[in-house]
Amino acid sequence: MSAILAENLSKHWATAEGEVRAVDRVTFAFDEGTLNVLLGPSGCGKSSTLRLIAGLEAADGGRITIAGRDVTHLPPAARAISMVFQSYALFPHLTVAENILFGLRVRRVGAAECDARLARVGDLLGLKTLLARKPSQLSGGQQQRVALGRAIIAQAPVCLMDEPLSNLDAQLRAEMRLEIRALQRKLGITMVYVTHDQVEAMSMADRVVLMRAGRIEQNGTPVDLYENPANTFVARFIGTPPMNLLQLEAGRGGAVIAGTEAPVVLDARFAAGTLGVRPEHMQLGFEDGVRAGVESVEYLGGDSLVGCRIGSQAVAVRVQGSVGLRRGDATWIRWVAGAQHYFDAAGLRGPVEAHEPAATLIA
Repeated sequence: MSAILAENLSKHWATAEGEVRAVDRVTFAFDEGTLNVLLGPSGCGKSSTLRLIAGLEAADGGRITIAGRDVTHLPPAARAISMVFQSYALFPHLTVAENILFGLRVRRVGAAECDARLARVGDLLGLKTLLARKPSQLSGGQQQRVALGRAIIAQAPVCLMDEPLSNLDAQLRAEMRLEIRALQRKLGITMVYVTHDQVEAMSMADRVVLMRAGRIEQNGTPVDLYENPANTFVARFIGTPPMNLLQLEAGRGGAVIAGTEAPVVLDARFAAGTLGVRPEHMQLGFEDGVRAGVESVEYLGGDSLVGCRIGSQAVAVRVQGSVGLRRGDATWIRWVAGAQHYFDAAGLRGPVEAHEPAATLIA
């Protein structure tokens, strides 16, 4: 039985320009004890979907079940969930302990039970020495822990998180990602986490639901989305830097990269489509590859990002360490046999046989 199941879930808004389908017939299932990420660009419907699960918005269509119980029309308090908001939503006049215990006291949980739960949450989140402080006396990371503590202390089997790390700096976000993931595993709760940051999704999730314009583009593990993107949108959204997408055209003996005459990269049947190769799967300097011009070199320490141009198309290549190239140099680019992807004219992932490379290019 799925911990959370959404079937044909929809939410529409009426505007002066017409109806906006914020969530459009979305279906997914999340297993018990897993961390699931709703991912996508701003306005894709991920936060609206989370609010529908929470009961903060009423669904215009479809059905939501939590632990096998239909909660579609139930208020948030009856759904056995907890929630962490982007803004933390801490009461400034209450101490850390009072903020964490607020929900329990509203539900009139006994004092002994409150104390026992508070001690456990304080230990889990490293807040024991901060319980008497006010939120203004805490750092951003500490305030986020208090918000987590308030959700965890409810002991709900499902925890919903709406971009909880977006207000933190990059280093603290990285630390909190590890803490949230470790906490979720330790408690065994089912978590639904909303973010626009694909690094957060890829590093934390058991399952990623990538959305665009209110619909699901792909639903799978992080490895699925990275290694087998369903379409060009997924290919470009997942990965840093994103996958290179190169238009193909008919050449002598088969499909070539548009703007070049050779070498042949795929069978002629695929000349109307797009070839995809990730920057980290490309190699520079081998004359059996495709000739390219260097436009930029970004040295990042452990690796370098080399911006090139093949014909009229921009290409990024990630290589280890530094490279002896600079703007205006000529080089060659090749990739290994299993690294390329094919997308048809509609942008959808092509058949398996389309991935068989031409021996003239690939080592």
